[in-house]
Amino acid sequence: MGLLADHRNQAAVLTLPLLDSSQPEHFPDPRNALRDPNGLLAFGGDLSPQRLLAAYAQGIFPWFNEEDPPLWWSPDPRCVFHTADLQANRSLRRQLAGKSWRLTIDHAFRQVVEACAAPRPGQSGTWIVPDMMDAYTTLYSLGHAHSVEVWEGDRLVGGIYGVAIGRLFCGESMFSRESGGSKLALIALAQLLRSWNFPLIDAQVSNPHLLSLGAAEYSRARFLRAVAQLTQLPGQPGSWVEFTPLLSGRLG
Repeated sequence: MGLLADHRNQAAVLTLPLLDSSQPEHFPDPRNALRDPNGLLAFGGDLSPQRLLAAYAQGIFPWFNEEDPPLWWSPDPRCVFHTADLQANRSLRRQLAGKSWRLTIDHAFRQVVEACAAPRPGQSGTWIVPDMMDAYTTLYSLGHAHSVEVWEGDRLVGGIYGVAIGRLFCGESMFSRESGGSKLALIALAQLLRSWNFPLIDAQVSNPHLLSLGAAEYSRARFLRAVAQLTQLPGQPGSWVEFTPLLSGRLG
């Protein structure tokens, strides 16, 4: 969620399996991903809805720079949030006191993606390249990708987006234009998912910021077991716009 891919070992791509363009559902076994770079599994293919959904159902996600071919990953360990553990703590409540922020879901998906792709301090680029924006916007139009938005009046001040498959939510990125914006979006999403018996939000690659928000690390084997179970359960297909009224009551 929001990390810039590091491809110092570009030679590794030459030893990777090349995905078959005629078989969008087929991926190598994620247990065979490289140790260095951690989790790099395959390259090539496309970002079609069929391929993306097949990837997430197998614990795999795309992550690449604009000058690279599509690269597919399944790192070990895997970073996850437990939806039951994400609560608005006293510090966040104090921070939000007096603010007139409001929450929506699936109202401004493309705006959230574009905000997540915007340059950030200390980063020279983004992994959310134009092809990725278009691919996830297509998933959104098909009812598979979703965003939570935080507004101050008509100004978007925070948000998060990702992909739902079965009862697993695969977080892609989040952003803040005001302190607390992304955290509020994450907590609101987690509490709504909890009410639907979605136990996990996949946060992909661990970093200190995610861990400070309450993320945990799973071994790849443990994560893949969870993916295999959760993606086979009935989820919440289609747009989530109608659930916007539930968000403000899901922060306790």
